Amino acid sequence: MVLLVPHRFRGPTASGNGGYVAGLLAATLDHDDAPAGPVTVTLRTPPPLDVPLKVVRSEGRSSAQDRDGTTIADAESATVNELPQVAAVGLDVARAASENYPGRDRHPFPQCFVCGPDRASGDGMRLFPGRIADGSTACVWCVDPDLAGQAAFVWAALDCPGGWAAPIEDRPMVLGRITARISALPEPGENCVITGRLIGSEGRKVWTATTAYGADERELGRASATWITL
Repeated sequence: MVLLVPHRFRGPTASGNGGYVAGLLAATLDHDDAPAGPVTVTLRTPPPLDVPLKVVRSEGRSSAQDRDGTTIADAESATVNELPQVAAVGLDVARAASENYPGRDRHPFPQCFVCGPDRASGDGMRLFPGRIADGSTACVWCVDPDLAGQAAFVWAALDCPGGWAAPIEDRPMVLGRITARISALPEPGENCVITGRLIGSEGRKVWTATTAYGADERELGRASATWITL
């Protein structure tokens, strides 16, 4: 089995968006052994673009390795039974928050597939998380038809809104580990709301939580993440 991250799905200019890559790798776990609960993906080195990565599966774990055998990322059943939920907000609140998205003026990775302001509609996801009164972030994801049928894009949506709760514009950081549980997929054209919250930080590590909601406020998924400050 081979995992490939096309250039379109970049986060930093030369590597894959962490949430999307995590979702791809999580999907490679054997379905018979796949956990009903959350999956943890650890990104050990920046995922290369347009480079075939060998997927090695053993004892409930999937690893993506380059041609030299270097492990790029690991996926396995999470050891936590429950993930924190970030409260839902209304569509109007999320849209208003996006109007104040700090990434329009200061963005360490402006071509990010998920939250990059330099990505055109229909190319990037264009999630623009702005902060609301309690300090958490909220944004709207209008789901392009080609992104509606794969859980990897819900993983991607659960990535960046956490980073902007950190906040990432003041201290650029990359995703180091993410634990997510996907419970539903959005419909094409659906206006979903993604919320994020800062949990804490210590040294170069930052911890965040995110939750994705459908237009009817059904939960699509939730995640907790560890970020590494550059």
